[in-house]
Amino acid sequence: MSDDNIIKFERRKSKQEPRSVSQMQRKALMWLAVIAEFVLVWAYYQFIAPPSLQ
Repeated sequence: MSDDNIIKFERRKSKQEPRSVSQMQRKALMWLAVIAEFVLVWAYYQFIAPPSLQ
């Protein structure tokens, strides 16, 4: 028996291309991370650290 006349219902495979981050976005993200690190260190010593460390 031939399967030529059978319709197979299958989902389409999505074609998602990997997103590439531009060089400018990468630099901006890096600088944002550096600034966030300084803010977190300052907040630790300002509010959380024991008085002996200040």
